[in-house]
Amino acid sequence: MSIAYQKYHGTGNDFVIVDADEYVPDRAAFARAVCDPASTEGVGADGVLFLALEPQFSPPRAVMTLVQPDGSTAAMCGNGARCAAKWAAERTGADRIMLDTQAGTRRAEISDGAVTIEMGEPTFDPAAVPAARDDPLVAEEIEGLELTAVNTGVPHAVAFVDDVDAVDLDAVAPAVRHADVFPEGANVNLAAPRPDGGFDQRTFERGVEGETRSCGTGAVAIAVAARRLGRTTDPSVAVHPPGGRLDVTFRDGRATLTGPTEREFDGEVTTTPEPRRVGEA
Repeated sequence: MSIAYQKYHGTGNDFVIVDADEYVPDRAAFARAVCDPASTEGVGADGVLFLALEPQFSPPRAVMTLVQPDGSTAAMCGNGARCAAKWAAERTGADRIMLDTQAGTRRAEISDGAVTIEMGEPTFDPAAVPAARDDPLVAEEIEGLELTAVNTGVPHAVAFVDDVDAVDLDAVAPAVRHADVFPEGANVNLAAPRPDGGFDQRTFERGVEGETRSCGTGAVAIAVAARRLGRTTDPSVAVHPPGGRLDVTFRDGRATLTGPTEREFDGEVTTTPEPRRVGEA
């Protein structure tokens, strides 16, 4: 048995994409294997996107399921959604795609190599984050970091620091990620102001259990937390993870996320040999 896939990345946040028509008997096991570069079947990725394309609609639709490297699922992923939209656009020729995610339906627009995805309305409501408390968690110390908690499709904790590279993220993030105040865990973000008005970003992702080169929902979390704390009043905020630049724009309380995407290669996973690349992008 072999399983065809495509490898995409958005600002360094990389995903294996599998058409939902492919027979994958155990998606969690598949994701654990293919995301692990040390595995026999591994290509290395921050998650697997299973996409069911529905081209008969106008605009075309795709149902997105994200399975993370630890085998868990996540309701939303900003960069993953942007990669999913690019994948669907390449198969339909459309410049607009509707994505059905576990966090709701999101519209994407594809233009000049960039993909913009609707991210919904971020919320600080502790019941929605979720956070085990009655009041929003805003600029309070948790496990040694001053955190603000927000849900941008998945739970995020944001800490503003002077220099994101001066903090040992792998050392400080796990305690926050597993803190009692986050009953479902949280993604952990460091943000630092830039002279141009934007913010640098580093993110430790729940489910990946490590730092990724970019996190779209984390970029939105940083932007909305910065606005909540008065660190910016701009309706559009540039966020700079290690993998590139993402732009978060707010309108009527709702956010969009814009950035580049790229198809890296097509490949095939078999049950015994190493995955082989069958076509370069």
